Amino acid sequence: MCGIVGVVSHHPVNQLLYDALLLLQHRGQDAAGIATNHSSMFSMHKANGLVRDVFRTRNMRSLQGNSGIAHCRYPTAGSSSEEEAQPFYVNAPFGITLAHNGNLTNQAELKLELFRNDRRHINTDSDSEVLLNVLAHEIQEATTGFNIDPDTLFNAVAAVHRRVRGAYAVVAQVAGHGLLAFRDPFGIRPLCIGINESDKGNEYLVASESVALEGMGFRFLRDIAPGEAVFIDNDGGMYQRQCADNPSLNPCAFEYVYLARPDSILDGASVYATRLKMGEYLADKVRAQFQHGEIDVVMPIPDSSRPAAIQLAL
Repeated sequence: MCGIVGVVSHHPVNQLLYDALLLLQHRGQDAAGIATNHSSMFSMHKANGLVRDVFRTRNMRSLQGNSGIAHCRYPTAGSSSEEEAQPFYVNAPFGITLAHNGNLTNQAELKLELFRNDRRHINTDSDSEVLLNVLAHEIQEATTGFNIDPDTLFNAVAAVHRRVRGAYAVVAQVAGHGLLAFRDPFGIRPLCIGINESDKGNEYLVASESVALEGMGFRFLRDIAPGEAVFIDNDGGMYQRQCADNPSLNPCAFEYVYLARPDSILDGASVYATRLKMGEYLADKVRAQFQHGEIDVVMPIPDSSRPAAIQLAL
């Protein structure tokens, strides 16, 4: 479980990414990072700790640019080392930064393939670094010249879907080109996109949960579909394509039980309303197994079960 954010704007995005991470802090408290793109240069800062502790004024000043990605980490693979804080960066092709929420089930196999076939070295135990290098290799394979276009990126994502197994919601930057966001063919981890129609043109924000969009003044546009990729160039042009052969929506139930904020809407379902409905279903089961008066108290454990517990108690 992690929180990811990506934005393409007509204004500096460092403060926007920081504030969006605060809204997603519940998704990961172990590490945080921001990478921005200015012209063809990346600026990055990441470290272990809460968002408010990782970024100081001097760090924020160095994060220049009108586009960027951000990540708050809860380590479910690899270790808690600061080296595994995200975003990750690779210099070829073009220069790519990536932030990932999910888990790869064939990480070990991919890591071996990357070394033996693709001649790429992985420096950490993070499956996110593996995913970045798979994406980078596939972009390199799909590229025929010195420029890159949406079709090239979508072909690369389609190849990633064929190679990678597991859960992955991804935001990535290609230096000087734009923001790429995609979701695994089963839509296990959430990812949505919002728009802000500014006087200089459209601005887009991609995030794990809708609360990050609304809190930053972006209008919720839609959820990114399972297997779909969205590319937003630095001028605000948006392109999308379904890159998986047989996509199907199979979201992680734990998102609704525990991970997501109750005021989020994931894949069209209100997290709060879902938790209330869980309480109703549990009440039906309890009613069938216990007599009236046999239960003294209902306690929500963990606290995210409070809406379900209230509904059960009623």
